[in-house]
Amino acid sequence: MTRGMDPTAWLRFTTRTSACLTTTLSLWACLDVETAVCHPLTHETLMHKWVGRWARTVVRLLNVELDASGLHVGTGNAYPGRGANERGRVFVLNHRSAIDIFLTFACTESYLVSRHDLASWPLVGSGAHRLGTLFVDRNSPRSGASVLKQMTRKLQQGSGVAIFPEGTAFAGDEVRPFRPGAFRAAQRIGAEIIPVGIAYADEAAYYGDESFGAHVQRVASLPRLKAAMVFGAPIEPGQGKLTELRDHTREVVQQLVHDARARL
Repeated sequence: MTRGMDPTAWLRFTTRTSACLTTTLSLWACLDVETAVCHPLTHETLMHKWVGRWARTVVRLLNVELDASGLHVGTGNAYPGRGANERGRVFVLNHRSAIDIFLTFACTESYLVSRHDLASWPLVGSGAHRLGTLFVDRNSPRSGASVLKQMTRKLQQGSGVAIFPEGTAFAGDEVRPFRPGAFRAAQRIGAEIIPVGIAYADEAAYYGDESFGAHVQRVASLPRLKAAMVFGAPIEPGQGKLTELRDHTREVVQQLVHDARARL
């Protein structure tokens, strides 16, 4: 037992993590079986089907009560990753917690852009690879250029990409300045930008000045957690200044965070 954690919280944490691991292994096995008997071209469809199912199950196991509102998600469906123009969509979200990742997969058909070091983490890294995660070292121009090409390719193929352009997780509702990469990819091929605001009722959900393990342990041991996601209207990237598109999207996400807070 971790020092300072009461027995009830420890039991809750161990029970939930065991259930999440069992669920992950079971649903991955189902994906592998269905992929083996279906046409290869349906792999991405199957991936989103099973990943969404997995994420929603994990959210329930962690006793997260999610209020999702907006187009598609307001009726209980995942937001399609492909737009009417057959291009992929770019989902832009504020980042506050590890739970954000499960909520994103539960509510969108997308591939996630994540920090590069996560790729080498035990279990987490291999799972992220299976999910088709795009890894980026935000301190490396070469890595940034590489992931930009990968994002552009995904969007051209009609696949959705989800990104947290603040660069890391922050506490509170203030949306920090956005990095430009995702917006550059959207402008290159005319991909819709879908702004999303996330808020949590309990500050304990935030990822603060701590190790990732400590953060996960605290969040997974919470008795209950209320979360809200609000999806805004699509933003057309246009051909204007990249900085204007980036800053406008940030302003929209900030308002959506306030809207999400009001739903809690």
